[in-house]
Amino acid sequence: MKRSVYLILATIILASCGEKTVNKTEELTKLKKERAELDKKIAVLEGDVAKTQPAKGTPISVMTVTRGQFDAYIDVQGQVTGDQNVLASSQAAGVVKSVLVRPGQRVGKGQTLAILDAAVLEQQIQALDPQLNLARALYEKQQKLWAQNIGTEVQLLSAKAQYEATAKQKAAMQAQRAMYTIKSPINGTVDAVDIKAGDNIMPGFGGIKVVNLAALKATASLGENYLGKVKQGNPVKLVFAESGDTINTKLSYVAKAIDPVSRAFQVEVNLGSNKNLSPNMSCRMQIANYQNEAAISIPVRVIQKTPEGDLVYIVDGNKAKIVRVTTGRTSDGMIEIVSGLKDGDVVITEGFENLDNGETVTL
Repeated sequence: MKRSVYLILATIILASCGEKTVNKTEELTKLKKERAELDKKIAVLEGDVAKTQPAKGTPISVMTVTRGQFDAYIDVQGQVTGDQNVLASSQAAGVVKSVLVRPGQRVGKGQTLAILDAAVLEQQIQALDPQLNLARALYEKQQKLWAQNIGTEVQLLSAKAQYEATAKQKAAMQAQRAMYTIKSPINGTVDAVDIKAGDNIMPGFGGIKVVNLAALKATASLGENYLGKVKQGNPVKLVFAESGDTINTKLSYVAKAIDPVSRAFQVEVNLGSNKNLSPNMSCRMQIANYQNEAAISIPVRVIQKTPEGDLVYIVDGNKAKIVRVTTGRTSDGMIEIVSGLKDGDVVITEGFENLDNGETVTL
């Protein structure tokens, strides 16, 4: 009896499990079918959306490549000075007695600018006058006697020698007296007066600066690595930051020798007369030592350095595309592209940092 009961219970349990398995299988089949239908609907909707809305991509900024003038510059600090810029100083030590000029005053070559105290020397010159007058009178009297065959030739020659010696002594003292005056060695304008009455000055220390403003020039020093890379006649742009002025001109002089201390050489630009310029003004001197009238150039910052070489991203359709490039000179934030780009290429200038080749982009 018990055995019959057990068989009945086992049959019931097996039937129940089989029914559950069949129900789950049918449910899974049903869900898969529903998912397939949903995928089809999603694909159709995505197609419709793609037709009405453009695909989203990485936002970028671009520039269109065109050929044009490219100039490479050597950019150095320069200074305006006078072609004739001198410090007029005394030739003797002494105390300044008077200053006869002021800054900005026009002066001529040889004009007295200041006088030093030379009272002692002037007294010595004055003391020679009686001796010179006496020597002249004795010489003239001896000449007259000699003309009348009176006296000896020795007396005449002695009187002449005495007179000439005294005259030369006075001339020497007068020349020495001239050393106590400061005179302008050039025609020009007084730029600075560094002395005043009462100053005790020495030759070469302290004086009056005179500049010929009709012969201004800009000078700069270039490192020896630029020797041979700049030539007389190269175009030059002078930029004056304080006034905002610029002057386009050419190099007028390029030194051939290297300074042994600074290891640099000097270049100059003649400026002539310019009322807007003053000696000692600073400027940027941009020397154009390379020109290409039909160059392709792009910002230096868009060039990406890789072990395989330089590259940039361009836009191809709505995708980013890698282009390998060969570069040339750089100047003022731009770089010359020797090969790799052509007219009309659209170079990505912003947003390229994290792009991958073929990635969708949006302007």
